[in-house]
Amino acid sequence: MTHGLLSAHLTRARFLRLLAALPAGAVLPSFAQQQPTQPRPKMTTTKMNTRPIPSTQEALPVIGCGTWIGFDQRPGTDEYRRLPGVLDALFAAGGTLIDSSPMYGRSEETTGELLAATHHLQQPPQPLPENKAFLATKVWTSGREAGIAQMEQSFTRLRTRRMDLMQVHNLLDWRTHLATLRGWKDQGRVRYIGITHYTASAYADVEAVLRAEKLDFLQINYSADAREAEQRLLPLAAERGVAVIVNMPFGGGGLLRRLRDKPLPAWAGEIGCTSWAQVLLKFVLAHPGVTCAIPGTGRAEHMADNAAAGAGTCGDAAFWRQHAAGIAS
Repeated sequence: MTHGLLSAHLTRARFLRLLAALPAGAVLPSFAQQQPTQPRPKMTTTKMNTRPIPSTQEALPVIGCGTWIGFDQRPGTDEYRRLPGVLDALFAAGGTLIDSSPMYGRSEETTGELLAATHHLQQPPQPLPENKAFLATKVWTSGREAGIAQMEQSFTRLRTRRMDLMQVHNLLDWRTHLATLRGWKDQGRVRYIGITHYTASAYADVEAVLRAEKLDFLQINYSADAREAEQRLLPLAAERGVAVIVNMPFGGGGLLRRLRDKPLPAWAGEIGCTSWAQVLLKFVLAHPGVTCAIPGTGRAEHMADNAAAGAGTCGDAAFWRQHAAGIAS
């Protein structure tokens, strides 16, 4: 069973009741010791859309959460105390995918702590719900034994016995790691396997691996101002039955920063957008080859705003032919 999260909104009063119910000498997990100082954002009641993972037809919610930078935080900091609200917002909106990597500093460890802490605060502890969190991480090293050691560490940090998705990060020693992962998939240790990259200069290599190997997932960059993946990779992934996770849907952050202070165009309301972040995410999701986008954030209000882009319509090809060029320029 996938280790996920039983989401809890802890008021001060409820926290004190839980504290009183614990046996003497009990040690609370670090999450419980550091309650957020800011109120959680109001959560949406509209559940997000899902799309099928081609290799199994399992439904995957279209917005997830990336953990680069945002989750690389240590207990005791204000940034760490905000993170439970990020997961609350993701799950409340119907999202499940949390993507991490051993190259993201402390992000895997932080994610595991937050997921486990909320579970342990249930009185009595409740079974971890299957498929509540879709955990994805990566292997990013060379050599079979080094790869196995790193992936075992990821299992430990994320506190799970089975990983939903393990990806070869930036194609580093991909032949070696895919051989290991196929064996682990047969054993049930991982559910899906895939590859990742984030730069157009690597697209030829990514294409070659997609053509040569049987994969479940491709994670790649795609945004309104970086559309090279439309040319070959997204159509090829669809042809090969590979789910696509989009990283950097905001153009690496630069595009969103440039747009943030500009007025939202009237046409954004036609697809239900109330922010530029939602516009950029709906552009990405409008491509039929995209399965899920994973904007990264360490703030609950941003996660809630991002997740709202997963509901309703994304606009058709004609809509974006009319408006996408104006966004990028």
